Amino acid sequence: MLRRLSLHRLPWLVLALALSGTACATEVLRVLSWPGYADADVVQAFEARTGARVEVTQVDSDETLWQKLSTNDATDYDVFAVNTAELQRYIDRGVAVAIDPAALPNLGAQLPRFRNPATLPGTTRDGKLYAIPYAWAEMGLIYDRRQFDAPPQSIAALWDARYRGKVLVYNSGSHNFSLAAQMLGKASPFRLDAADWAPAVERLVELRRNLLTFYAQPEESAHLFVSRGAALMYANYGTQQLQLLRAAGADVGYAIPREGALAWLDCWVVTRGARNQALALAWIDHLLGTGPAHVLSARHGLDNTRDPAPHQAETDRLVWLEPVEDVERRNLLWERILSGDRGARVLAP
Repeated sequence: MLRRLSLHRLPWLVLALALSGTACATEVLRVLSWPGYADADVVQAFEARTGARVEVTQVDSDETLWQKLSTNDATDYDVFAVNTAELQRYIDRGVAVAIDPAALPNLGAQLPRFRNPATLPGTTRDGKLYAIPYAWAEMGLIYDRRQFDAPPQSIAALWDARYRGKVLVYNSGSHNFSLAAQMLGKASPFRLDAADWAPAVERLVELRRNLLTFYAQPEESAHLFVSRGAALMYANYGTQQLQLLRAAGADVGYAIPREGALAWLDCWVVTRGARNQALALAWIDHLLGTGPAHVLSARHGLDNTRDPAPHQAETDRLVWLEPVEDVERRNLLWERILSGDRGARVLAP
């Protein structure tokens, strides 16, 4: 005969069962990532080490990243990758939280230029660390050697009528207005004054007329370049796209324009809504290890923060991304340009 449970013992039994269920549940880490940052084997190695399960969501633009994290009170993801220029608005919105560097043993293996937050504007705020550098690339020019007698020397090649209908450009309002600012000779491509907007719009309308099309993902850009006979591409993903094209058998070269190449530094950031911050930090530290760093560079052609870049001699012509004067306005005007509007109509209220 079963012994009847005492009522006063029942709450303790319920609590024990609840704790047992919690202990058995698998932790889930929700990662918001760019292509190439969280490959299946890299994820599996982390899962094997921690016993957690990783859910990866990929983005293809800064705008998409912002849309996903600026809604729902930043509770849908635990950790995300973002460039240092974009990071500022996530800190302003309260999406990002400060990181304790002591929780990341692999920080010590990074190159000195990436290990000192003082040399990396945008990674700190009020003395607190918010971002861990992971990958970087410059936005150079990829060209078809068969269609160029010599490497392009300037971003003006994107506007060259000889390549009309054969130019590929990344679909981003923020970056493309910076490109226009470089063409206008602005000291900083990230600061457009009131008098600069009209000529910048005209430049981008002219660029649109010269284009084959736009791209978002690196794989998409390589496919379009090869399948549609492109001559020139503004490479938002830099050497990652170069590697993809060469793997596809394309005879392409890579050039840093004399105006300087915009360059991004992507970092890992922990969200305010992270369910388990310790697990999020463990993910970041895992990616700073030798295995993921090798995958990032050897498989995807991206520069990591542990190994010197083979093209490091070009770093004097890099223009590291900074926050722009008005990202919302840049994106709005870019959408109007894409839709076919022209100068005055683009700038209309």
